Amino acid sequence: MKIADQIVLVTGGARGVGAACVRAFAHEGARVVINWRNSGDAANALAAEIGERALALQADVTDRAAVDAMVAAAQSRFGAPVSTVVNNALDYSFNGDARSQMTAIGWDEMDRQFSTVVRGALNLIQATAPGMVAARFGRIINIGTNLFQNPVVPYHDYTAAKAALLSLTRTAAGDLGPDGITVNMVSGGLLRTTDASAATPEAVFDLIAGMTPLRSVTTPQEFADAVLFFASPWSRAVTGQNLVVDGGLVRD
Repeated sequence: MKIADQIVLVTGGARGVGAACVRAFAHEGARVVINWRNSGDAANALAAEIGERALALQADVTDRAAVDAMVAAAQSRFGAPVSTVVNNALDYSFNGDARSQMTAIGWDEMDRQFSTVVRGALNLIQATAPGMVAARFGRIINIGTNLFQNPVVPYHDYTAAKAALLSLTRTAAGDLGPDGITVNMVSGGLLRTTDASAATPEAVFDLIAGMTPLRSVTTPQEFADAVLFFASPWSRAVTGQNLVVDGGLVRD
């Protein structure tokens, strides 16, 4: 299925990477669902920018009933099931030394990330899978991190949750593949710039840029273009994979 024929739901779609993904899919002609939890003004503004092919819907991805209602509302609006999901929702700030160290981090911090990242993705997969199975087509794209391969900062809760999401990506790919559904991950490093990375000092951006072969820090728009690949016909034989998009900082 061409991207222009897809109905794409992006969680956390109002800001940062999510908004970049929404714009990238809309540019290719897809109908887009902009999921939001707290960023209603930004989500509605983005939907207005895109026009009638966009729908902004509020839902906490950790709440299965809310997710089911969102998926049903999207199908009602566009007249067909959601074909493509980008699991991007995140509740985190990349503020380095302000994060809890290993000897101090509590399970509540870990649980908050696992709930949003893993439970949220599970809810979206389970809510949209029936429509994908019926269509014999589905694309699930999970957003990961290169900190899994290169944990240079102590984001214990975030990194562990994204590692679990990578595992879920691979097991889900095996389970859903026979029904024509692919499940892949796109993992980035520090992005220049999102709300989540806004607390990062400029010197850190420059340091990372100097360490990459491309001598640059990846932008949300560049990252979103890689997400498009896994929704496109060119990736139809690819599933269970993790594509690292960070300018070559991690070569895995």
